[in-house]
Amino acid sequence: MNCPIYMSHAAYMSGRKGPERKYSEDVVIAAEDLTVVFKVGSMFSKKDLYAVDHVDITVNKGETVAVVGESGSGKTTLGKTLVGLYAPATGRIYFHGRDISTMTDEEYRVYRLKSQYIHQDPYSSLNPYKTVYDILAVPLRANKLVHSKAEEEKMIFEALENVGLNPKSYVNKYSFELSGGERQRVSIARALLVKPEFVVADEIVTMLDASLRLEVLDLLLAVQKEMNLSVLFITHDLGMAYYMAGDTGKAAVMYLGSIMEYGPAKEMLESPLHPYTQALLSAIPEPDPVKSRSKKVMKLRSLDPPNPLRAPPGCKFSDRCPFAMDRCFKERPPLKKVGNVMVACWLY
Repeated sequence: MNCPIYMSHAAYMSGRKGPERKYSEDVVIAAEDLTVVFKVGSMFSKKDLYAVDHVDITVNKGETVAVVGESGSGKTTLGKTLVGLYAPATGRIYFHGRDISTMTDEEYRVYRLKSQYIHQDPYSSLNPYKTVYDILAVPLRANKLVHSKAEEEKMIFEALENVGLNPKSYVNKYSFELSGGERQRVSIARALLVKPEFVVADEIVTMLDASLRLEVLDLLLAVQKEMNLSVLFITHDLGMAYYMAGDTGKAAVMYLGSIMEYGPAKEMLESPLHPYTQALLSAIPEPDPVKSRSKKVMKLRSLDPPNPLRAPPGCKFSDRCPFAMDRCFKERPPLKKVGNVMVACWLY
């Protein structure tokens, strides 16, 4: 799989022209017609894999947008592209209304600094050969955010306190001496050290014990409120998406690189319109055994998603959708506004 990771600003800017589109001051990050393509296969036979396929999304100041979907739906690729870790094949990304491809080197550096990524796996995202202090010192030194050892120490100690870790007990520890929850707290502290405005939290509790998950989510919510952070929260769990986005955030359901449904999280997850969102909700286990026996699970035409290299020509969900019509197999539905929600489905 080949894709330019950490592409230079100059490389991304080359050949990109066109007028900028302005957004209101409330919009921190926005993507228009975003497409990310990976070349997969052998060296003699390469094929295009559309990991993100013509996606539009915006995240406002202080808002949480929960991106939900199965493994392989493009959630992580979207998140990494929004923070500049992957370069899009087509489309534009805007940070505070500025097209990042037209930014100066200094503006692009600020965008990368203010857009941070929290990785899913706390066991592989921290350097095992460095102490917690040295791990947290890296972004400060690389971005020249401190001018003395005392200032560096003060910021690192404050960062650890903000995520509920006693600095004196943890600064000299190595990552292999920490529990999963402690490692993820260090990862969050590292992302927040540079005072970001936009954070991508990619399945940040998936690798943790169930007893620790709520603790880490509540920590992120508290920090978000304190710093007025904009958060793209990536998850495969609809309940977790609702918990993080709440009554004021948004949710986007992705399938094979495309957004199937997008809108206010509360409305969308309580009364879903797209058959795929409905199928996800119906598959959530019911803890009450009596209710579980009577619960109706949507019966799909196929349990397995198609090969992403050979996605259906029409609606990507058509070969699994129990409501599919002839049109669904031939034409791809656009995102259409139905009430307060955008939905890509010919039923509407």
